[in-house]
Amino acid sequence: MSRIAYVNGRYLPFRDAKVHIEDRGYQFADAVYEVCEVRGGRLIDERRHMARLERSLAELRIAMPMSPRALGVVLREVVAKNRIGYGLVYLQISRGVARRDLASPPQVSPTVVATARALNLTRNETLAAKGIAVVSVPDNRWGRVDIKTVGLLPNALARQTAIDRGARDAWFVDKDGIVTEAASANAWIVTPDGKLVTRHADHAILRGITRAVTLDVIKAQGLTVEERGFQLEEAYAAREAFETSATQVVMPVVSIDGHMIGDGKPGPVATALRREFHRYAETG
Repeated sequence: MSRIAYVNGRYLPFRDAKVHIEDRGYQFADAVYEVCEVRGGRLIDERRHMARLERSLAELRIAMPMSPRALGVVLREVVAKNRIGYGLVYLQISRGVARRDLASPPQVSPTVVATARALNLTRNETLAAKGIAVVSVPDNRWGRVDIKTVGLLPNALARQTAIDRGARDAWFVDKDGIVTEAASANAWIVTPDGKLVTRHADHAILRGITRAVTLDVIKAQGLTVEERGFQLEEAYAAREAFETSATQVVMPVVSIDGHMIGDGKPGPVATALRREFHRYAETG
């Protein structure tokens, strides 16, 4: 079956889906995006994703192209047309098409693109049962990564560095030696005394939707959480480590820079959070 994409009001086969060469998303990364998990053919945490999308657009002063409700209809239609049971749906909104100039054009219509693809649930569960290795890299991103823009070159290079070093993901570390987040996820540790720690949400990290739901699960389970920065050395000595994202949910980390975390296997806290996650996530 040919995959279907949504581009500015039209549902098109992938081979026919195009945007203008002077789209500002292409030329300046002047665009934002969201990625929603699809489970059982339904969008997970649509309301929270739409709220973050509105915030990102407002921070860049890009107009909402349509209401959140209408965007939700588009996303569900893309999921249905691609017959996605388990996978993801991707939404990107750029400022639009204009003559190439750094200054934002006064009147331009946003470009809206949505795609969806299936993921392998068995592979994801197998990976989580084994855990992943990560490596640390310097955080060289711009100062507003809380805005979910498509300017992801440092993230892409970080992920490739991890792969080149035999790991699956990279954790960014700032100039003070503090872990900020992963290339496309939020980073967590469980301290030797059982506290869960993740970086506080400021301009230095993305306010992950999966992170927010995980905090709800932690609260419901009566666990102790500290939203603060942590050093790499603290991560090396952690009882457990994991990362959270829409495509991974809760993914145990069993090695950081070659340092085995805990006993080198997914720990009980990360495993329980993963198991309980969808009881607290919103299913559309």
